[in-house]
Amino acid sequence: MPQPVLGILTLYLNDKKQLEERNIYERMIREGNRIGLTVFVFTPADVNDQKQMIDAMIYDPVHRKWTRASRPFPDMIFDRCRIQHSKRFEQLRAFRKKYGHLHFLNKPLRDKWTIYQVLSRKPEFKNYLPETEDFNSLSDVNAMLKKNKRVYVKPVQGTGGRGILCVEKLGSKMYRIQGRNQNRTIIPSQKLHLSRLGPYLLNWKQGTRFLVQEGINITLPDGRVHDYRMLVQKNSSGVWSVTGCAGRIGPARSITSNLHGGGSAAEMTTLLKKWIQSEAKVSEVRREAEKLSLGIAAFLESFYGPLCELALDLAIDRSGHIYVLEVNPKPAREVFKRSGDKEAYRSAIIKPLEYALWYYRHKIQKPDPFF
Repeated sequence: MPQPVLGILTLYLNDKKQLEERNIYERMIREGNRIGLTVFVFTPADVNDQKQMIDAMIYDPVHRKWTRASRPFPDMIFDRCRIQHSKRFEQLRAFRKKYGHLHFLNKPLRDKWTIYQVLSRKPEFKNYLPETEDFNSLSDVNAMLKKNKRVYVKPVQGTGGRGILCVEKLGSKMYRIQGRNQNRTIIPSQKLHLSRLGPYLLNWKQGTRFLVQEGINITLPDGRVHDYRMLVQKNSSGVWSVTGCAGRIGPARSITSNLHGGGSAAEMTTLLKKWIQSEAKVSEVRREAEKLSLGIAAFLESFYGPLCELALDLAIDRSGHIYVLEVNPKPAREVFKRSGDKEAYRSAIIKPLEYALWYYRHKIQKPDPFF
């Protein structure tokens, strides 16, 4: 009997057909071979609609070599495509629309503002959400600043800390702004008078969709900001489970903690103990964060359809209150490697494969009528 086949759907980063997570895919293909799952990688550009075949990327773990081979459509698709502003993303939209009837392990989520609104409908989640509004006009920012000393302005579809700006009240009509541009370059701290703040923010926004969010105090004693990346995934029994959680610490002068922006990683409990003095409280906060993350994953799946993994970016204040900053449906695994949590890193790679096998056996493969 042939092995079930999982196709990892991704996007090229550029016209040179460069892949962002090639080393992760190599590891997944090796692990897939070990557990009885054939895995290949493809993009929408590799699909031949007429022949209904894929010019798949095949990795040979023995010779450590990538090759191309024509393959039929896989039994299941693991969508790892992240948002791009390119023709490649338009090809992805067309692929999802045309082949939406295939077995996707995970469906795309919506933008940050929509996810916030969806989560706000659930009373049990509302207390964990920082106050957030759609940035339609300067009045939205001004209203938020009247209630909060610090607010964040962020694109509704940004990733990796791109385009995020922090606005902080200093006193009589003076504000401090700092952030990262779309290339993740740090924008140094500068002071602006109220009369200049509005034009600056409108220029920063440049007609694209942004939201404004309550700022949570997550600045460590050394002046660096930090937050936590919680990864939840479906396991080999098709059930949501916690894979791990790591702390992320931003570099000096950064308002974000993203690793791609120069941040570092630490094990969650280790970092929490530097932030919250009571060990009992640290344990309580971790349990609460895990329960919250599993609940959000199940709720979003019931709302949007099949999902197999989610990463939640959490801010935790000095009192131990948890805030859900963002939900990421296409999480990287690097944070666990950088934090030294080898088991979480390994599980983050293997769990989607084990779940794919469970999915194949319970959702695709027909039971033998003679047994």
